[in-house]
Amino acid sequence: MLELRVTGLQHLGVPVTDIARSKVFYTRLGFHEVMATPLHTESGDIQVAMMKTGEFVLELYQLPNKALVEISTRGHGHIDHFALDVDDIQQVFDTVKAAGLVSLEREPVFVPFWDKGVFYFNIEGPDGEKIEFNQRLT
Repeated sequence: MLELRVTGLQHLGVPVTDIARSKVFYTRLGFHEVMATPLHTESGDIQVAMMKTGEFVLELYQLPNKALVEISTRGHGHIDHFALDVDDIQQVFDTVKAAGLVSLEREPVFVPFWDKGVFYFNIEGPDGEKIEFNQRLT
């Protein structure tokens, strides 16, 4: 067993084709927006909104136009990844690599989420599902 020190579920990520429509839908289900930000990438801006109910966080994100075509043609749901909280992203990254698992990122990536940002990286599970390890900076 790998020593990853997972401390909880961070969030579940769902790609959407219209983030405003999805926010309204999830608000009707009792979620409220706790964070929203654009992520600027070479292929265009990604709109991100974290929606929360109780202790559960749902990440809604709308990719740039080209990627929306693939997402809109999915026939059996849009869940893309789940994220696990960790307290030391570099230790987890090193442990995963030493175990022969492949990270989808060359190193943990910083994004300006929440107050001070987060570091994350993803691995793929046996059926191509993405598992994100996420350290929220405090």
